[in-house]
Amino acid sequence: MSLDQWVAGFLLPLALWILLSGLDDLFITAVFLVRLLRRRTRFDWPSAADLDAAAHRRIAIFVPLWREHAVIGAMLDHNTSVIRYDNYDFFVGVYPNDALTVEAVSVLSDRHPQVHVVVCPHPGPTSKADCLNWIYHGMAAWEREHDARFDVVVTHDAEDLIHPDSLPLIDYFAQRYDMVQIPVLPLAKPTHQWIHGLYCDEFAEYQTKDIPVRHALGGFLPSNGVGAGFSRAVLEEISARCGGRIFDPDCLTEDYENGYRVYRLGRPQIFVPLRRDAVGWTATREYFPHLFRTAVRQRSRWVIGISLQGWERHGWRAAPGQLYWFWRDRKGLAGNLVSPLANCGFLVWAAGWVRSFAKGSPWGLPAAVPPWLQAVCAATFAISLAQMATRGFCSARVYGLRFAAWAPLRALLGNWLNFAATVAALGQYAAARWRGARLRWRKTEHLYPDAALLRRHKPRLGELLVRLRAVSRTDLEDALGSLPRHCRLGEHLLRLHKITHQQMYQALSMQSGLPLAGPRTIPYSIEGTRALPARVVRRWNVMPVGVHGGCLHVGVTDVPSDHLRRDLMRFSSLELRFCLILPEQLEALSGGHLPLEGVRDVLPPARVAGGRTPARPS
Repeated sequence: MSLDQWVAGFLLPLALWILLSGLDDLFITAVFLVRLLRRRTRFDWPSAADLDAAAHRRIAIFVPLWREHAVIGAMLDHNTSVIRYDNYDFFVGVYPNDALTVEAVSVLSDRHPQVHVVVCPHPGPTSKADCLNWIYHGMAAWEREHDARFDVVVTHDAEDLIHPDSLPLIDYFAQRYDMVQIPVLPLAKPTHQWIHGLYCDEFAEYQTKDIPVRHALGGFLPSNGVGAGFSRAVLEEISARCGGRIFDPDCLTEDYENGYRVYRLGRPQIFVPLRRDAVGWTATREYFPHLFRTAVRQRSRWVIGISLQGWERHGWRAAPGQLYWFWRDRKGLAGNLVSPLANCGFLVWAAGWVRSFAKGSPWGLPAAVPPWLQAVCAATFAISLAQMATRGFCSARVYGLRFAAWAPLRALLGNWLNFAATVAALGQYAAARWRGARLRWRKTEHLYPDAALLRRHKPRLGELLVRLRAVSRTDLEDALGSLPRHCRLGEHLLRLHKITHQQMYQALSMQSGLPLAGPRTIPYSIEGTRALPARVVRRWNVMPVGVHGGCLHVGVTDVPSDHLRRDLMRFSSLELRFCLILPEQLEALSGGHLPLEGVRDVLPPARVAGGRTPARPS
């Protein structure tokens, strides 16, 4: 057989598969464009008055952890300061053999009264679903102890930046829907980080086009795993039907599985579309893997859970309309394996065209390729261009035109990444089935944004003062109108006698994530006050107040700058932990007018979370 015949034989199944998959994607794109042109993508967004008038259900936020001590502090400090909702609690699941994370969350539970620790009864890691199930039992134990009941459960991860309006929106839509999904978007990173940029492109397209079209066409809504709110009623029904296992511990993508479970129960689901406001996109933001190896690790878990375990559990037994979505969710098993071959074929074709163009000779496909197959190849190429243009449009909408310009090259990288992930998934799945073993939870390492990026997501001090009912919105607007140049709002409100120091520092604590000094939040000691030289204390107007757990706790009257942190680190080998302290309290301490024991009387007492002992599932 000649080389041309081999090429023709290779092109036939490849081109037909790519055409079939491309037409499927083109159908979704066509529906998206029709809805966009007919303005059917408009969403009935609730007004601020609607959100205020909602039921304000009690919401429990589940955060499963394994070796997340490095990020969980920033996550909880930041999110508790930005969430525009009062009736919520965090239930954080940890393992007894993860001492660093247990210690980190225990400290946070002392700092934030709405943070509660749930310790799994066995060593970890098991699976995310198993940890979530024990968090649910821990929440139920807390409810019995405090005679309370949560109406909605929201799942999040340790790397999430929760949008300030996420919980109000979930509360509003939970009046009519048993599952509410807030979008998920990667945080922007420099263009040269190709792997993370690929996630940005894919999620922008998925959240802008695929999920809204899927929802509009009646397809079941898979949970994203984060920013997903479930009514208590639907979780209790799942528990009754699944032997108490609300989240399936054997499934590597319990979020996808629970979305399908909610649909099968006939319960309504809703996807809240992307919208840009003063804070940013209405979405849960986070960093995704930026290395090829870690991306393969994460995506292989997705392939196993969605495609292989989904096929194993549900087969193709579903209503005809849902079978189509099964096809879309599982076609990557074949598509991911052949995409690199298509890329190689395209590169060979492009190289041949360039060579022929340089020599001035005509170029075409081998003579053994029939005209109809050449037409199929041309059609697949045109569909690919249309799909790439759509992805570029979605990516540019979220991340800007300059970033989206590199989407085609990132897509080529994505084909090889998905190929490697699918090969890894098939190997892991086959090995587990051969040994009769459970599939292992391959956890992704998490990274939390730095302080500069978090500051851009913080609410303004005036907004927090209004939320605390320290000042009315009318008085705030009047103060903003009369604000002198080079004067900060809090100082101006103090001069106008609209707020007290205590109220301002309470709002500043919420905004910065720094605890407000109190006898139950800061371990005071005589030794602690001598940990820094007196001249350094006077220069920066700070007060070291105690040493605990290898950390030096320092009281400050303002959010510490990077320069202050670096300077203090020169005089202490201990890790620095800052807390806010009122100016008059700092003056009393530094002036020696108040003995250290009197700190307990003058410093504001911190609210302590109910039950400091970590809740254990019964």
